[in-house]
Amino acid sequence: MPSSLLRWRPFALTILLGLAAALLCTLLHTPLPWMIGPLLAVAGARMAGADLRAPTHARNAGQWAIGTSLGLYFTPDVAAKLLEFLPYIVAGSLFALLLGTSGALLLRKTTGVSFKTAYFATAIGGASEMANLAERNGARIDQVAAAHSLRVLIVVVLVPTIFQYGGIHGLDPYIPGPRTVDALGLAGLVAITVAAALLMQRLNLPNPFVIGTLIAAAALTVSGIELSAIPTWMSRTGQLLIGVSLGVRFSREFLHTAPRFLSGVGLYTMLALIVSALFGWALSAMSGAHPATLILATTPGGIAEMCITAKVLEVGVPLVTAFHVVRMAFVVICTGPLYHWLKHRAAPGEVE
Repeated sequence: MPSSLLRWRPFALTILLGLAAALLCTLLHTPLPWMIGPLLAVAGARMAGADLRAPTHARNAGQWAIGTSLGLYFTPDVAAKLLEFLPYIVAGSLFALLLGTSGALLLRKTTGVSFKTAYFATAIGGASEMANLAERNGARIDQVAAAHSLRVLIVVVLVPTIFQYGGIHGLDPYIPGPRTVDALGLAGLVAITVAAALLMQRLNLPNPFVIGTLIAAAALTVSGIELSAIPTWMSRTGQLLIGVSLGVRFSREFLHTAPRFLSGVGLYTMLALIVSALFGWALSAMSGAHPATLILATTPGGIAEMCITAKVLEVGVPLVTAFHVVRMAFVVICTGPLYHWLKHRAAPGEVE
């Protein structure tokens, strides 16, 4: 076999396995088949020793599809409605910061890792951003990356499963602005949103292919400019690419990454899910929004994955999106300064 084909073989096998898993899960009517199926199939194969790899820009492409489709929900009426929820969105961001810091104390006590490693491992922010902060502050970057991978895996599998089999879906009163696909308009939408993502990437801002595309698409929609809807096949492809990109993070080596540490991360994630659900329920009682929407909005999962869950299950898409976007930005901005504040306030060696 030519060397060029051998080089591409792991990528092709990854996509084919993800596609097969997505189709099987669709037949079985499992939750989020186009993301969870590929995620579990690829992760399982990787941990069994298979040489699988996601194309370099696969996650970016998947995030583009999700970010753009989410931005189309932000019609003028929705934007006005979200302003009413701004105090609750801010409260959700502060809660996430407190939850992550509390989780660090729990993880340190149950596993014995240093506080700085536990702190960046439990912060509810973007995995790559937390890994970068961990490296800058001398924490164990391998354990931080492993913790975020495991947290996202647990949340992505567990939350949609509970929602679907609990019959929680179709509660969303919001619909996207553009509802028909226009080839020329779609080309323009792609060009504008990709340009926005690349600009954010150039400025070294977090999650550019989710947030950049979302902001660009939302700006168009709120201005009344409806170029095109996102085709269903494109949305499903985006979910598949995100699923396989998450799945390849797992490997045989992952299974041997400090079992006690990963057990502590699993315990923290389960407790965080319960506490977040209670907090979301409380916000629902105060705001009048449906409990399912605010529980999903405060769930400690990744922005792309939780917003996909909201979109597929039709559970308060713009509100869930706003909560997760603001929270992610808030946590990424505040996590580093808060760590240094704690470090200078604590007794010597207490947060090392």
